[in-house]
Amino acid sequence: MTQPEIYPLEGTKRESGRKESDRLRDELRIPAVLYGPKIKENLHFSILESDLEKILAVSQTKLQTLKVDGEEYRTMLKDVDFDPVSDRALHADFYVLDSDVPVTLNVPVRIKGTAIGVRDGGGRVFQPMRIVRIRVLPDKIPAQFEVDITNLEIGDSIHVSDIELEGAEALDDDSRTIVTIAPPKSEALFTSSIAEAGIEDEAEEDAELEEGEELEGEEGESEEGDEAEEAEK
Repeated sequence: MTQPEIYPLEGTKRESGRKESDRLRDELRIPAVLYGPKIKENLHFSILESDLEKILAVSQTKLQTLKVDGEEYRTMLKDVDFDPVSDRALHADFYVLDSDVPVTLNVPVRIKGTAIGVRDGGGRVFQPMRIVRIRVLPDKIPAQFEVDITNLEIGDSIHVSDIELEGAEALDDDSRTIVTIAPPKSEALFTSSIAEAGIEDEAEEDAELEEGEELEGEEGESEEGDEAEEAEK
């Protein structure tokens, strides 16, 4: 687990409202709001768009020292709204951390190393889970979780329960798979083809068996009819 980097930010108080927000965006500033467990009233401010882009450029947990109107706050970037067309940031939420109050957040998972199953067996790495949701005290917030896959062979997996949380509580199910080593594509296709052929063979056998049973039933009824006629005669 790596510790998050701290970004220094300068904010400027602003008036709330759509017109003011549009004006700020024209000036390449992003409207933002500050809140937290000990903040009596939400603080509306703005930051440079370029500063926010620097924070978003790193795929890790984001912590900041934010200065607004002479006050300094230890914050975490909690949420960002984006324009659905241009993908430009429209608004940002910053949460003031309190050392005694745990926070809930999503932490990225990064894999490292080359798995034995990939290097020696031609396997493929699948990472179905790229973030883990945790609850943790601010002083133990991780920047990301690193998962070493070096010793994994084909068929091996790493689950949420295998991550070293170091004081954090995982909110995702322990059995969820973080990463797994799948067989080579050619082998996977071959196995799939064999499985499908087996299903088809079984289906054909079942069909033949059912057809045979019907024929036997018809012949049996015919024989019983002949015996009845003989008895009558």
